[in-house]
Amino acid sequence: MAASIFLSDSPEETFRYGKRLGKKLETGSIIALIGELGCGKTLFTRGICEGVGVLERYVNSPTFAFVNEYAGKLPVFHMDLYRLNTTDELFELGILDYLRRVEAGIMVVEWAEKIIGILPEDYLKIEFQVLSLSSRRLELESVGGRFDKYLELPKS
Repeated sequence: MAASIFLSDSPEETFRYGKRLGKKLETGSIIALIGELGCGKTLFTRGICEGVGVLERYVNSPTFAFVNEYAGKLPVFHMDLYRLNTTDELFELGILDYLRRVEAGIMVVEWAEKIIGILPEDYLKIEFQVLSLSSRRLELESVGGRFDKYLELPKS
């Protein structure tokens, strides 16, 4: 497992970093986002979606719907598992169906620590740490090796 650190000095920089990553992602990509409320996971996901070419105006966290699907150059399945409490709820949500469908698109999972144990062997884990009101530390880890090439994206 390879890892790297990205330090963001502003919400705009976090968004742009997500956008650069989104431009590089390929079908079958799973991005597992971990971090506290308000740390920038949804903002980062908006950047990914813009990088993938999602034309929808509002990319919001699907906290109550659990999953939003967006159409871009590739479909994006955006999951927010904040409100899920049990494994049974994950299976009722249809998590296995989404894991099968990701081969045709990209899956971004907020609160991914709730499903780490059932993710495929290759995914990109990004842990967000709040450093200050506007600064964040993102630790990227390529689990399984497939995402090693995304660890050293240029800062701008």
